[in-house]
Amino acid sequence: MNPPNSREWQPIEDLTQNWQTMASSELPPLVTVWNEQAQRLRESGAFKSYMTKMRREIAIETGIIERLYAIDRGITRILIEQGIDEALIPHGATDKPARQVIALIRSQEAAVEGLFDFVGGQRELTTFYIKQLHQVLTEHQATTEAFDPLTGKIKNIPILRGEWKQWSNNPLRPDGIVHQYALPEQVISEMDNLVQWHQQHQESQVAPEVEAAWLHHRFTQIHPFQDGNGRVARCLASLVFIKAGWFPLALTRDDRSAYITALEQADHGSLSSLIDLFAKSQKQSFIRSLGLSEQVLSETRQARTILASITETLKQRQQASISQRCQEAENYATTLFDLASHRFDELSDEITLAIQNLVPNAKVYLNSASATDERSYYHRYPIVETAKQQRYFANTQSYSSWIQLVIKMESRTELLLSFHGLGREYLGLLVCSACAYRKDANDESEGSINDMINDIQPLSESPFNFSYADELSSLEERFGKWLEEAIVNGLEYWRQGL
Repeated sequence: MNPPNSREWQPIEDLTQNWQTMASSELPPLVTVWNEQAQRLRESGAFKSYMTKMRREIAIETGIIERLYAIDRGITRILIEQGIDEALIPHGATDKPARQVIALIRSQEAAVEGLFDFVGGQRELTTFYIKQLHQVLTEHQATTEAFDPLTGKIKNIPILRGEWKQWSNNPLRPDGIVHQYALPEQVISEMDNLVQWHQQHQESQVAPEVEAAWLHHRFTQIHPFQDGNGRVARCLASLVFIKAGWFPLALTRDDRSAYITALEQADHGSLSSLIDLFAKSQKQSFIRSLGLSEQVLSETRQARTILASITETLKQRQQASISQRCQEAENYATTLFDLASHRFDELSDEITLAIQNLVPNAKVYLNSASATDERSYYHRYPIVETAKQQRYFANTQSYSSWIQLVIKMESRTELLLSFHGLGREYLGLLVCSACAYRKDANDESEGSINDMINDIQPLSESPFNFSYADELSSLEERFGKWLEEAIVNGLEYWRQGL
């Protein structure tokens, strides 16, 4: 009999037949661009350094998500940049002894590195490997908590590294509901089903973001280990992505709330939010890695000067192809620019109508510049600052166009859309960013007086990316949804400043 206020455990279910409807429409074009650049990037020192830092960040943040320890953001950044070293953690900077924290982080880092070796060895996922993974992740964890049904109390028990649980591990949620996981005697059969279905999904070429979310959630439904299940689940999701030639799953403390919510929605039968969260993480990794292109080329020129003439010849051969791709992407940018201009024109009319009788002296108007306009270089300061916040390089030299909505009352609020290249080397990958900021109401400049701008905030979690590899019909649909979200966030920004 289940305890009162409990959610009854259900055996795991296979992926639904209509999984294609849940797959991301943003990732395939990015993957196309990535696949064309991947070999060159992977061989570079810049990319290897990026991946090393990424593995460190994943190792640190996964322990924070699981609340194994707490480290402030400043120390986290130092550890990512300089290495996992106890000497870099000042006294009192964590809630656990520094030596214990470093040991846990190193275990998690070793597990992520082991995923690449596993994929490189072309091994198939088995329950034996999952147990090995758990053993590595919990190497420096001695105990965990378990509920004793005889006493009705929580007690500490030795953690069984690499072994299925022997006690029930059903947590009490904040809402007072006990979440039921598989009983110890059900684990073996459930894990066998999980691995078998996963292998079938690989053969059916299920989209990586869909398979990663399914495998992660179904594993957590079983909760086969006494502790460490979340860490193993994220490693399994990473394994799917690495096998596809993508990036390990990178979730941080900032994603924790959305992550838990997505898992709860998956418990109720909807994987969409978890898939979207994983897809967003991959999108950010693709954008950041593709932004390394110019740095990679610089390294290549330094390391292989003897091949300079050959490289130049090959570049010339490729130039026509690259130029064509850039032109295709810019044609898409022109189409999206026109769509955004029309929507901002409507928005301007709507705002004017709403406030004209309340604030008679208010002014609401649009400015814009296409890529061929001599003013297209305006507003570089807020564009670059927004890109810094979203962790990519905004290339406004190769391509730039913008649309600005000005709302001038007692104060002046501006919403800015900018279309520009991504990365120092322009290869036909463009983005549209959206930001809002405030200026002195008397400042009539069009982007020339940067020190009057304050409180710059992005209006989306990440820029809208597109390339020559997109299809126009799906691109317009994606952009429309992204633009409406940016507009809603922009209006909320304006409201908060009233």
